[in-house]
Amino acid sequence: MILRLLPMLFCLLLPGCLAANVPHSPRPEMRPSSVAPSDFSVWLDKFAERAQAQGISRATVTQARPHMRYLPESIRLDQRQSEFGARIWEYMDGAVTAGRIGQGQGLLRQHAGLLSRIEQRYGVPPEIVVAIWGIETSYGANRGRVPLLATLATLAKDGRRGAFFETQLIDALRIVQSGEIRADNMIGSWAGAFGHTQFMPSSYLIYAVDFTGNGKRDVWGSDPSDALASAANYLAQHRWTRGQPWAIEVILPSGLDLGLTGQWQSTSAWVQAGLRPASGGAIPSGQARLILPGGARGPAFLAYGNYDVLKEYNISDAYVLALGHLSDRLRGAGPLRAQWPRGDRALTLAERKEVQRRLVALGYDTAGIDGRHGPATIAAVQRWQQANGLPPDGYINADLLARLRR
Repeated sequence: MILRLLPMLFCLLLPGCLAANVPHSPRPEMRPSSVAPSDFSVWLDKFAERAQAQGISRATVTQARPHMRYLPESIRLDQRQSEFGARIWEYMDGAVTAGRIGQGQGLLRQHAGLLSRIEQRYGVPPEIVVAIWGIETSYGANRGRVPLLATLATLAKDGRRGAFFETQLIDALRIVQSGEIRADNMIGSWAGAFGHTQFMPSSYLIYAVDFTGNGKRDVWGSDPSDALASAANYLAQHRWTRGQPWAIEVILPSGLDLGLTGQWQSTSAWVQAGLRPASGGAIPSGQARLILPGGARGPAFLAYGNYDVLKEYNISDAYVLALGHLSDRLRGAGPLRAQWPRGDRALTLAERKEVQRRLVALGYDTAGIDGRHGPATIAAVQRWQQANGLPPDGYINADLLARLRR
């Protein structure tokens, strides 16, 4: 998913639709989800002018135009995305299954030579690459069946991120213009991503590689070689650190200052603070920060720099935790030791915005009121918790909202 490989938060609930892994961008107001054919045709005329001004030839536009039709279903899915946010454990339950672990381990053996060559070149372990493959498309089984030019045109005209999708549509036309694929063969997810590892067009242009050496960057076909290498190249270009874990689950000592959550420290400092690996052994050396995605009652992790590299692939913590945990299971690790607070329900978009609005009203800056609970919102929650005598774990749930409403 991507341009960053990536697409959008609710899509996390829909394996194979993780094409929607896009970075944060301004969110225009929702536009109507239905459109008259003549209205769409007028928009296409104006879009064609903008595309040609950015280097897309008239011949390419003419070739592609019959494939740019309006898809109301894409708008419905786009509007649905940000209404609810799944709890992390719900997403992980669906993403890291016994079947997916077993199939992935078989594919690690089947493609051992290929994956070893990819690791040698890009420094990304085979289990990380295969975990991306598994979560994005169930190892290539769900690469999408939606005409890409049609869905990108639809989302560019009426989607929540119209400017972003217009950029992706123009980049898709660049791919067609280059001769790498025909317009009628551009098939993928409703959110515009394609291939075994679900690249957006902009990411394909920058990061896709011809790993087989046959002169084509074929991320679409049955052979996953180019797609897997392209995913590894994407991570490498975003500064994946060879030999470093993505994160490890840790056991917290009683009485740990939870105000340290989110802060970077040397792992030696974390060891001195009493943290120990949940699976035993020693904590790998380096710089890491403590994250508590389920609050003080849930699993605790020391996240290394590679955790943030995975967030470049998809900005959702649920996605990164699922991907990382799947990669651990693929190499033989067991389930997480700690339990998630499964009694907590997901907040609606309105409730997530209300949390931010109430924090801002109390003087705690959340860097925006958009329903996205990123680092700034979590830090604001921690400051509010500390000021009110609560464990400052930064965890946001219905109980926190109820306290803010008092």
